[in-house]
Amino acid sequence: MNTSTERSNVFRGLVAGDFANGIDENTIVSPFDDSAVGDVSLLDFQQITAAIDAAVGAADEARALPSHYRASVLEKIRAAIEDQRESLTKLLALEAGKPIKAARLELDRTLSVFQLGAEEAKRIGGDVLPLDSIPAGDARWGITRRFPLSPISAITPFNFPILLAAHKLAPAIACGATIVLKPPPQDPLTTLALGEIIKECGYPAGGVNIVPCHVDDAAPLIDDERVKMISFTGGSRAGWAIRGRAAKKRTALELGGNAGVIVEPDADIDVAVQRCTAGGFGYAGQSCISVQRVLVHRDVYDEFLNRFQTTVSALKSGDPLDEETDVGPLIDQKSAERAEQWIGEAEAAGAEVVVGGGRNGSVVEPTILTGTTSKMKVNCEEVFAPVVTVTCYSEYEDAIRTVNESPYGLQAGVFTNNLKKAWRAFEQLEVGGVILNDISTFRVDAMPYGGVKESGIGREGVRYAIEEMTEPRLLVL
Repeated sequence: MNTSTERSNVFRGLVAGDFANGIDENTIVSPFDDSAVGDVSLLDFQQITAAIDAAVGAADEARALPSHYRASVLEKIRAAIEDQRESLTKLLALEAGKPIKAARLELDRTLSVFQLGAEEAKRIGGDVLPLDSIPAGDARWGITRRFPLSPISAITPFNFPILLAAHKLAPAIACGATIVLKPPPQDPLTTLALGEIIKECGYPAGGVNIVPCHVDDAAPLIDDERVKMISFTGGSRAGWAIRGRAAKKRTALELGGNAGVIVEPDADIDVAVQRCTAGGFGYAGQSCISVQRVLVHRDVYDEFLNRFQTTVSALKSGDPLDEETDVGPLIDQKSAERAEQWIGEAEAAGAEVVVGGGRNGSVVEPTILTGTTSKMKVNCEEVFAPVVTVTCYSEYEDAIRTVNESPYGLQAGVFTNNLKKAWRAFEQLEVGGVILNDISTFRVDAMPYGGVKESGIGREGVRYAIEEMTEPRLLVL
């Protein structure tokens, strides 16, 4: 694979086991300085349909593969990614504007996902059920087994382009499903480079298809009646619109958030400050579980805010290829301008900018706001930028209520050493995951991951995604 910015060939999709030349090309540029990173060949409506044809045609062969073979495919993919880790890391940093140290972490997590896939491929089991609990079931037993849904349509966003592709592809291969994946238009190159690897790893031709295309041309991924499942990661508006069109298809939606973190007076403030800094400003806040709202008890509010200001002020913004950069650009200037506008609106309505607030092109300064209200966009919507609000509270129940006021419910963090309060948060917070003594941004790729309310339905994490991508079937003996 040649990932040089001077490459003469274009990155192409994968359809029916071969590279696909589209009818249009698009140049992918760095969000940091608009330099050309590479060209992508965009497929049209008919080619997307052909990819679904290929996935349908490969479904029987993929389903029949023994688990050891599916595991070996995933192990080969992992090994090939490991061999190309440095070039993939640089490509990711360039096209996504992701600081190089964060890009390395994404590649490490991608390796982990394919390793988990290889392990879980061998653990897909079922149940043996005694059916003689009533007389009609005398001398009968039930056996359940999970069968893959094929084909699956998958759509991934720009913020973790290779990792989130892995979260669709690894469980699909592990369970023997076939899949057609649309990569993000802003930074598809790393995903397409992953397609080059998968092509050579022994999964049936047509079992994995990767289709860069315009949004309108992607319609068959949603509307084709042969598609059995849609797995979507992205914005809430788009996700629920897809759900509305999905008809009888199973859907798994991993959508947006404006995650809250509660800091109680018994918390380790140094740890809370360091973790909220990492969670609020990593990859410029462009994560659906990025720390957006920090709620701090009045007894430690001043101490927390003073330390938080100091830590955030020390972050370095700029070139994603600089090893010292902590906060790179947003994915494009339009997103940066929107974040700047929301900061300005909050300030005009009475909020105070205590750190940051400025913008240079697509780079938004790490920003802390105080004195905000629940009606401000920086609190009630998903900012998806390096912007964190800090709010004082008096009673623990008020903090829980404030977190729950959000239309989103993906993850929340709670810093406390009080077991009763920790348990209360687990029982009362309306989110998919409560992270104790850490931030909402914490994620290990094996854990069940997903949200409630506007944040989606279904769960990812390899084992849990396999459950979404399969259905149980019963045999009665």
